[in-house]
Amino acid sequence: MTYAIGVNDQKGLQTIYWGQRLEGPSTLVSAKAYPEAASFDPSVSATPLEYAGWGGGLPTQPALKISFPDGNRSLLLDYLDSKQTDGPNGDQLEITLRDRLAEVYVHLFYKVYATGILARWSQIENRTKGVITVEQAASATLNLPPSTSYELSSLTGRWGAEWQLHTVPLVPGHSVLESRRGSTSHQSNPWLAIGRTGETTETSGPVWFGELGWSGSWQIDVEQTYSHRVKITGGYNTFDFSYPLAPGQLLKTPIFYVGYTNKGHGEASRILHRFQQKQILPGAPTPKPRPIIYNSWEATEFNVNEAGQLALAEKAASLGVERMVIDDGWFGQRVTDHAGLGDWYVNQTKFPHGLKPVIDRVHQLGMDFGIWVEPEMINPDSDLYRKHPEWAMSFPGRPRTEARNQLVLNLARDDVKQYLLTFLDKLVSENDIAFLKWDYNRNWSEPGWDAVPLPEQKEIYVRYINNLYEVLAELRKRHPKLEIESCSGGGGRVDLGILRYTDEVWPSDNTDALDRLSIQDGFSQAYTPGVMVAWVTDVPNFLDRRNIPLEFRFTVAMTGALGIGSDVTKWTPDESALATRLVAFYKTVRSTVQQGALYRLIAPEASEQSAVEYVAEDRHQAVLFGFLHSQHYGEPFQTIRLQGLEPAALYRVKPLDPSKAPGLPQQITGSELMGPGISLHLIGDYDSTAIVFEKVDHK
Repeated sequence: MTYAIGVNDQKGLQTIYWGQRLEGPSTLVSAKAYPEAASFDPSVSATPLEYAGWGGGLPTQPALKISFPDGNRSLLLDYLDSKQTDGPNGDQLEITLRDRLAEVYVHLFYKVYATGILARWSQIENRTKGVITVEQAASATLNLPPSTSYELSSLTGRWGAEWQLHTVPLVPGHSVLESRRGSTSHQSNPWLAIGRTGETTETSGPVWFGELGWSGSWQIDVEQTYSHRVKITGGYNTFDFSYPLAPGQLLKTPIFYVGYTNKGHGEASRILHRFQQKQILPGAPTPKPRPIIYNSWEATEFNVNEAGQLALAEKAASLGVERMVIDDGWFGQRVTDHAGLGDWYVNQTKFPHGLKPVIDRVHQLGMDFGIWVEPEMINPDSDLYRKHPEWAMSFPGRPRTEARNQLVLNLARDDVKQYLLTFLDKLVSENDIAFLKWDYNRNWSEPGWDAVPLPEQKEIYVRYINNLYEVLAELRKRHPKLEIESCSGGGGRVDLGILRYTDEVWPSDNTDALDRLSIQDGFSQAYTPGVMVAWVTDVPNFLDRRNIPLEFRFTVAMTGALGIGSDVTKWTPDESALATRLVAFYKTVRSTVQQGALYRLIAPEASEQSAVEYVAEDRHQAVLFGFLHSQHYGEPFQTIRLQGLEPAALYRVKPLDPSKAPGLPQQITGSELMGPGISLHLIGDYDSTAIVFEKVDHK
């Protein structure tokens, strides 16, 4: 893409162009402030400014709003200077704006990545002699060309129904995507894509897209102005927000990652996936493939003990599982969710010899060991709460809200941050733990912080998340081999902020295979499948009460990072044999699924049929997954045309079940797979299959 900016005749920093990459000598016009449309719509509202303060008659969404000690709230930001620095991962530009009268500076940062992503963030600096209060701070404002045919795609949902893709026409006014919940939220994810109605599809057409790297309360405002200009302003949520800056202090905003493609929503996703793999994830640019895990939660819930976990581990290892994870219930007085959070010592009744015998046996079975924690929460019925009730987030003297019988620890406090780091470091150091499933099972409420002066109490929204990042970063520094999963009752905290410190995420507590088809399809719009943990669990599923065949459940889970959560000790010999075969198959395609290019061929939301394809980065392998929910009128499965292959290459065909791909030759060219396509023989209810295509000449 090309992103062009300039300084106009009024010293304003102005967007000139954002769109398809321009080649050759530039003929773009110079930046020039637009004339006012009327006395009600002055020049400042018509000009596409890169970062506008609230002042000068601005009636549209500002990027920055502050209050001065004397009550003045006007801010006029003029261009001051710029400098360019070269970093190891891309070019970075810093542009400084200054208020026309006061010593308030805004540093705008632009970082370009070879993967096609532009990162933008801001830093507000107070050089006045008094305390100023930041009431609204965006990372960036982005301006699109004028059009009356834009449509906005976003990801919304709730617990158990995350990642629902919605696309609606943009109309004059504001469309606000946000979380006021203290964390990223199930309700809305900080990702958006804007296309053109009737022009943009999965495979073609313009798409402007972006996502915020922030794990707290956030807001993205999409505004269509009276002149059909669309401006996107994203950063901290303005609700209940204020941040005082004393002289010499700075406030840094989250990073807003944005991009453009003229090849449709599929290519927009692939650009984001590549960027996350190459730049964001721990281990980038070559993040470690996710191991196949067994997690004990749905098999045992809180009823965990040494004998039961060892029995599950023995069975999981026989299936080819690579990591054993003990979930909630191993610590403190944790018999139900009413007690124990905060008391991170091993429950001696359940594990009389500690965790070591279990961990040692897990290692003997050829697996590594992981464990569940929920560090940021506390039960009122816990030793920690009885010792430190002031650590729980609350407004003193006011009613407090419990959710799942727990309160939120105020991680903005440095003593709480130190407590979390100390117990986590001790837990990992004293046990051979390779993996932490880090859970977070409620939203904020009553976010009080009476331990600091009143003007600073609302800093909790920023300081909490920054302290969370510091704990994660320091823990990983002390334990370089440790891997971490971000879980929040499912997909409540998935964003490009937390993904810098965590290797995988739990997209939903809903493990019903049919629901997961659409949940995982929506997830893939914004995030790479390599971090998307997907379990095979027992039926009937606890949420939908559906009975779905084991092979279908496995095939759905194999389109992400495969895991198993069933009570495998109750599987029949036939089920165990099938699972062993499917686990072995997944290992042959894992790197392609987790780190390759994703092509959504048939969306599950629009049909009883769906199909998804993954192509390895060097295109030596492709894997196709096909799903049929239910049969109607005996109609055949639609022809599938693959994408992303080398047309002249010859591919060897390896179907998981040859009977479901009748007539396919043993070898076929990429052009045939992408042109005439292939037919699958899926019939009945809950039928599925997978086919591997490998380049014949690949070494």
